[in-house]
Amino acid sequence: MGVPISQMWTVASYVLGKKIRREKRYPLVLMLEPLFRCNLACAGCGKIQYPAEILRKNLSPEDCFRAVDECGAPIVSIPGGEPLLHPQIDEIVAGLVERKKYIYLCTNALLLKKHLSKFQPTKYLSFSVHLDGLREEHDEAVCREGVYDVAIDAIKTAVEAGFRVTTNTTLFNTADPDRVRQMFDTLMDLGVEGMMVSPGYPYEKAPDQEHFLHRRQTMRLFRKALGNPKKHWHFNQSPLFVEFLKGNVELECTPWGNPTYNVFGWQRPCYLLQEGYCKTFQELLDTTDWENYGRASGNPKCEDCMVHCGFEPTAVSETFGSLHSLLKVARLTLFGTKDESQLPELESVDPPVPHFDRREISVTLDDLQSSAELYNMPNRERDTVTAMSRARPT
Repeated sequence: MGVPISQMWTVASYVLGKKIRREKRYPLVLMLEPLFRCNLACAGCGKIQYPAEILRKNLSPEDCFRAVDECGAPIVSIPGGEPLLHPQIDEIVAGLVERKKYIYLCTNALLLKKHLSKFQPTKYLSFSVHLDGLREEHDEAVCREGVYDVAIDAIKTAVEAGFRVTTNTTLFNTADPDRVRQMFDTLMDLGVEGMMVSPGYPYEKAPDQEHFLHRRQTMRLFRKALGNPKKHWHFNQSPLFVEFLKGNVELECTPWGNPTYNVFGWQRPCYLLQEGYCKTFQELLDTTDWENYGRASGNPKCEDCMVHCGFEPTAVSETFGSLHSLLKVARLTLFGTKDESQLPELESVDPPVPHFDRREISVTLDDLQSSAELYNMPNRERDTVTAMSRARPT
């Protein structure tokens, strides 16, 4: 079981209550970004492009609490940037625990051991450690050697201290399914509570645009990586979403299910696209043209997206949408998926990979260097040059 029973019950009660009241759009997970700065410069990240004056900004604990109360979602994910760089992150977490929100603090784990004493083990807090593969793959993804070993050591320490620990993994078109499966075994052996996997989304301003997955590439990869799962594997996501990744079920995006709040306000329409901001969550719900997003809309930016933050809320809503769906998910949970060999073949040819004009990438070497110097990032020169070398126009 990748999710505690108390959390499952809280989410189920919340969703069923919304359905009884016939509310069409409601949040499930609040993506709360208290800052954008980070101590890594990953080539696939779309957050590190902000200039230094933006990277200096933090949401205050009061800002965070106001957004959480306004939104009302039962789960709060705290990504970034690197949240452990926030000087008041322990106050933010404590306030959310007091509100009985289930928190996933997303971290690259470089600072986890150093700051672990600031937190208390509780069912409401999970450290969600970013791991994009085994040692070679992960260190390449984050553009720095040695990060994998630090993360593994931090996971061991946190688990031994009694904390909930989950992992989040973003896969790209370079992923080897067999190596991914080995990573699942390794993480389960470490005592990780549950694993989350998702295909990478092509942030327009990410330095590396060549390794994002197309839709059919995603399905082929996840059929191999997740097919015939081992019994000791536990995933921190809905069984329906796992089936969606493999192309076994169709789901449509519900971007309002994972709204984002950061230093600019409420991000429209979702965590992955930046098309304006709203002052309040209700304004976000009422004024966003939701029909313009999702694969069914024909929006080219949504064509290949199969990312968890868009489709996991859909999967959860579908699960509790009817008795039939609930029983279907129960069968998947108890007996696993169908034999992958019986699934229809996917086309082997994908459409050409869309490339954004790299000359439009707004990150500059000066921005990254000034930010790195400001926050004393270790090995900053190498990380910056590595990330920027992939972003230079050809």
